[in-house]
Amino acid sequence: MDTQMLDKIRTGKGFIAALDQSGGSTPKALARYGIPESEYPDKATMFDLVHAMRARIMTSPVFDGDRILAAILFEKTMDREIEGIGSAEHLWTRKHVVPVLKVDKGLEAEAQGVRMMKPMPGLAGLLERARGHGVFGTKMRSVVRLPDPIGIQSVVAQQFEVAHEILDAGLVPIIEPEVDITSPGKAAAEKLLEEALLAHLDRLAEGQEVMLKLTLPEVDDGHRELVEHPRVLRVAALSGGYSREEAVERLARQPGVIASFSRALTEGLDVHMDAAEFDAALDASIAAIYAASVT
Repeated sequence: MDTQMLDKIRTGKGFIAALDQSGGSTPKALARYGIPESEYPDKATMFDLVHAMRARIMTSPVFDGDRILAAILFEKTMDREIEGIGSAEHLWTRKHVVPVLKVDKGLEAEAQGVRMMKPMPGLAGLLERARGHGVFGTKMRSVVRLPDPIGIQSVVAQQFEVAHEILDAGLVPIIEPEVDITSPGKAAAEKLLEEALLAHLDRLAEGQEVMLKLTLPEVDDGHRELVEHPRVLRVAALSGGYSREEAVERLARQPGVIASFSRALTEGLDVHMDAAEFDAALDASIAAIYAASVT
């Protein structure tokens, strides 16, 4: 594990940029960027377009390690180049931003109020490739819809089962059991989720650390026990569908929690902007998210 990256994540000020839209979420991301589905004939073109969008963000002069600790990449992004070098290598060597890789393969259908992760049969090989690209850690997402104790226990158990494999491979896992912001039992689900997470964190061996990526909670300072847990490297919050304005306002009420925003980060960016307009819009977004992350 790269000790410089570890130190930046542990002690740095800033947030995590989530640039990891997968095949299912890419059309919506492109539409928000001003590129409707009617403008690309197939998935290959779609992935070319979203890579161009991500490359534009990552090569912008306002996107750097002064305010951004890490960036989460989709597998196809890791495998491509930016300015002649691998995307993950570009992040660290030219921007001093820690590269992280999304490793989950999407979600199963909802059962017992949750959506579990699909199987990851090629995980070992993917982790080996990630290490070859200088990736520091990974991210994997599940979804909690309802405060069902059995469903939530299953989600957390699956997350930690995969996390152990990632830790054994020398990478730091980001565990992301997202609570749906539209859930009719959001606060109750968050309480059950915290209890399950704490139980599994207590069972980690000394020296093992994970990161958490969680929904912005209904209770102010609602992630305090998780932030202070000795096995937690950092706690990040996802925007989860909140607007950037609401997401940063909620984040500012969560001391010790940093942002890991996707939609809220790219909100307002448009493919038709010239360079000055694009950089100004991205800079405003980064500034707002950074300020809430260091409150």
